[in-house]
Amino acid sequence: MIKAWVVLVFALIFTVQARGAEIELSINLAKQTGEYHNPYVAVWIEDDTGKSVRTLVLWREGAKWLKDIRTWWRKVGRRAPELVDSVTSATRPAGDYRLNFSTNDDNGDPLAQGNYTLKFEVVRENGGRAMIKQKFRLNGQAQSYDLQGTLETNPTTFSIKE
Repeated sequence: MIKAWVVLVFALIFTVQARGAEIELSINLAKQTGEYHNPYVAVWIEDDTGKSVRTLVLWREGAKWLKDIRTWWRKVGRRAPELVDSVTSATRPAGDYRLNFSTNDDNGDPLAQGNYTLKFEVVRENGGRAMIKQKFRLNGQAQSYDLQGTLETNPTTFSIKE
């Protein structure tokens, strides 16, 4: 009987560890006045060498507008057309969007513990451009960050649940 409990406890520990951390992101796009077009948005994670390891969000219209999300395009988009197709979805109007992601890389492998940067780029036709960066560390501990608002975004939250 004790042996069965020990096996069950180890199985539960392994299952929890294998599942890894989860990222919660609350994107809050600011309401604009005047002529308004839904913004193009990219959110991605870079490792401590500056290499993109995971694109979380890519909201855009036609492919010809991808180059307007300049930082993401130069870092990731122009080199990975298959990734663009797999993560793209339509633009969204102003509002609050809550999203959850696993802490896996673009290949589906778990991210190693270490230092990373969340990058959040928002570009609007006939409007502004915003770039938000938040350093974080995957270290087995829960974390929460309040990202300051810009002309294109209201304050946004980013959390890691380990």
